[in-house]
Amino acid sequence: MTLSEREIKSIVSGCCYDPHAILGMHTRGETGGVIIRAWDPGAKKIILNSTETDKVVELQVINKAGLFEAELPNISKSFKYSLSSLYPGGERNWVCPYSFLPSVTSDQLTPFNEGWDRRPFAKLGARPILHENQEGTSFVIWAPSAKSIHLVGDFNHWNTRSLPMRNLGSCGCWELFVPFAQRGDKYKFRVLGSDGVLREKTDPFGWRFECLPGNASIVEDRKVSRKSIISIEGNNPRTLPVSIYEMHLGSWKFSKDNSRPLNFLELVDVLPDYLNSMGFTHVEFLPPSEYPFGASWGYQVTGYYASTHRYGSPEDFSTLLNNLQESGIGVIIDWVPAHFPSDEFALARFDGTCLFEHEDPRKGMHAEWGTLCFNYGRAEVRSFLIGSAIAWLDRFGVDGFRVDAVASMLYLDYARKDGEWCPNEFGGNENLEAIDFIKQFNQAIHEEYPDVISIAEESTSFPQITKPPSCGGLGFDLKWNMGWMHDILGYFSTAPIDRKYKHNQLTFGAMYQFSENFVQAFSHDEVVHGKGSLVNKMSLAYEEDRIANLRALLALQWTWPGKKTLFMGCEFGQWTEWNFETPLDWALLSFPTHYGISLLIRDLNNLYKSHPTWAASDHIADKFKWIDCNDAEGQTLSFLKFGSYPTDTLMIACNFSDSNKHKDWGCPHHGDWEVILDTDSPDYSGQGAAGGTRFQSMERSCGDLPYSLSFSVSRWSVRILSLVSS
Repeated sequence: MTLSEREIKSIVSGCCYDPHAILGMHTRGETGGVIIRAWDPGAKKIILNSTETDKVVELQVINKAGLFEAELPNISKSFKYSLSSLYPGGERNWVCPYSFLPSVTSDQLTPFNEGWDRRPFAKLGARPILHENQEGTSFVIWAPSAKSIHLVGDFNHWNTRSLPMRNLGSCGCWELFVPFAQRGDKYKFRVLGSDGVLREKTDPFGWRFECLPGNASIVEDRKVSRKSIISIEGNNPRTLPVSIYEMHLGSWKFSKDNSRPLNFLELVDVLPDYLNSMGFTHVEFLPPSEYPFGASWGYQVTGYYASTHRYGSPEDFSTLLNNLQESGIGVIIDWVPAHFPSDEFALARFDGTCLFEHEDPRKGMHAEWGTLCFNYGRAEVRSFLIGSAIAWLDRFGVDGFRVDAVASMLYLDYARKDGEWCPNEFGGNENLEAIDFIKQFNQAIHEEYPDVISIAEESTSFPQITKPPSCGGLGFDLKWNMGWMHDILGYFSTAPIDRKYKHNQLTFGAMYQFSENFVQAFSHDEVVHGKGSLVNKMSLAYEEDRIANLRALLALQWTWPGKKTLFMGCEFGQWTEWNFETPLDWALLSFPTHYGISLLIRDLNNLYKSHPTWAASDHIADKFKWIDCNDAEGQTLSFLKFGSYPTDTLMIACNFSDSNKHKDWGCPHHGDWEVILDTDSPDYSGQGAAGGTRFQSMERSCGDLPYSLSFSVSRWSVRILSLVSS
């Protein structure tokens, strides 16, 4: 069983496709005995350690590059052994990785290859396991077109040749069990691509990553898992209060010396209390997955299975989530299955081919962001992405996902000009493979975790985003209402003298409000890249007037049908545009006007959570009714939200003009009505100019309502009234 020159060259040159066929222990067949071969570049001598031999056995040098061999003619069966290598500077004892059967077989990877494996991370990546009674780490990587792959890391002193991996065949994966690789070791895959280019790649299934400027993966225990302690089992999240505080972890608050963002454990001490004091039900983190480029805010992901190193360990992140959930705050994360960056060390051209992305740039390049689009038609890519979502649920117990850039997934011509995109098989612009993937994703997460919330950031009129796949929908629970957001901000950024010409921007949203289960969101996208802060969008000369308009805007958002999302800093009227490198301007809370905005958000949230009508009617069309949607000249707007009983009814009266308005407002029920919130209240640093807060309905119809109420609404303010129980 002498090695051929070709076999020796394949090991020495780093082009071996099946190192286990050469290295390790092999029986000699008819001639009897065994041969043990070891590959250890840099070693001068290797000694065999085993109870099967009664004398010291030294392996002989086959090739000076580090290939050794020992023949044991009197032993006819395989046995366990270890090796001792001597180097010019020392020695080590080690168990040969090539003495083990595969830790994963090709058949076990069939679900991954067929696109329905929800937990591919249970087989792929770096997993500390007990294999053949030996502690070590199983490394498995998908790279079907690679010519060879070498494992490099702390465990082999980053030797680029010492650990060639075994190709498992038709599954397209490579495997190596390394007994001396342990938790905490950094590692990469050195991939010789089909194009002949050698690339060092991080693990797509990496469970943890090192700090910048490095990008190596880290071997991490896969047994750690936790489920959310937030349970809404038996309830539909669409009928419950969902008020989401969107935040970027790195720019919320800094340390006392203002030198760095708070880490996960420091956030434990302040974030749950803050969110509860403000009345929010959920927090949404901009993508907490691993990413290299800070200015991407996490939206250019390179580690789909790991929390970012920036603010602490995965255990620290889990501790933060646990504390938030113990305090009653649900945790939603931004998840980015639409695209990924083209960094050389990550997913791009992983095995020398476009493995995760499309080969055709008309499908594979995201022109708007300079990133690469996932190939949803490849089954393994679907398993990889869905496995990522399930991992965040299994490992960290997150309560939901806001899926980023859904519109870019749904349309083949998104951000592309004529000639820059390919139609689907029917000649249309819909990405049929992406549509099927989204349905599969939503079905998977809801079958595994029925209480999970999925939210689509989708800016078009694509139908049935929030209908279940069984009814032809995409399966999301909620969808951001981008159209309403743009219209409302367009109205409020118009000078008061011209607002009467923009009145339709206030009312048009009602035409489609109940076509989907919407979230009314003012997100990070509206306060960055030169767009200015939310309060500075108010087109008025004086600061106090802009703040009054912001209070009115926020009250309209909270009273309008749909769930709520507000980006950090907007809850107290930060003047400066959001900067991901600096903390929020918390000092503004020492000013009564800004503190008043904060108190308003607190009260809106608490009313939203406690009132029987408010959240329950968010998505029910017949629970919403205009009182008057046509007062463009007076710049007022008024509507009703109904509940199960007359006393559950809410009346919302808005005055977006620069003068106080006293008028008759239509009323559905007879009795006394009381103002339960007024954005112009002195409590919020307003003027309280509207006067009385309790009114008796009049036996006089108004519009198409049987009764009326006569009261004032201050300029640039919103009043919310409810029927007093008799």
